[in-house]
Amino acid sequence: MSTLLFGKSLLLGLAIAAPLGPMGALCINRTLERGFWAGVAGGLGTAAADATYAALAALGFAAFAAVLSIVAMPLGLAGGLFMIWLGWSGLRPKPVTAAADVGGHDLIRTTASTFLLTMTSPATILSFAAIFAGLGLAEAGDALNAAIVVVGVFLGSLGWWFFLSGGVAIARTRLPDSFVIWVSRLSGLVLIAFGIVAIAAVAKGLF
Repeated sequence: MSTLLFGKSLLLGLAIAAPLGPMGALCINRTLERGFWAGVAGGLGTAAADATYAALAALGFAAFAAVLSIVAMPLGLAGGLFMIWLGWSGLRPKPVTAAADVGGHDLIRTTASTFLLTMTSPATILSFAAIFAGLGLAEAGDALNAAIVVVGVFLGSLGWWFFLSGGVAIARTRLPDSFVIWVSRLSGLVLIAFGIVAIAAVAKGLF
């Protein structure tokens, strides 16, 4: 039972992380501009946020769903504005011929900002709740099973970000600088688009 639960949790973490949404665009942008570890740092923040949602859901799915219905609008507005700001910043990437040196402080800041963005992402909130219930994880039960779910989700999500950052970092060394700049700009546009959609969804709910 524990092995099956862990496998489902890994699948949940992967399923939430893998679609190329705002977090994927941000990870690509960070990796292109600042290298592999900057992308992984952002992925770590996302994985931590996914694990946080997993912990809340595993400890009480009904209460988790009720809380989501209350905070969805303010989180959606905050997340949408944050994505637009990040996207706008990404439209003006610095042309670099090699990955910039990234210090420990910068990595921590990247992890923290990505954690906050993931926690306020409406897409993450809704898809997490749906897949969590669909995989039968809403009945995690005791504290041990809840811990298994949290660890599984974290590792599944983090594994994807290692894979994506590594792939982008490898491709980066084999592509011209102009391609890197345009991909960075494209990821910025993706973030802006997701931010506008998030804000539009909030406005629709209000009116």
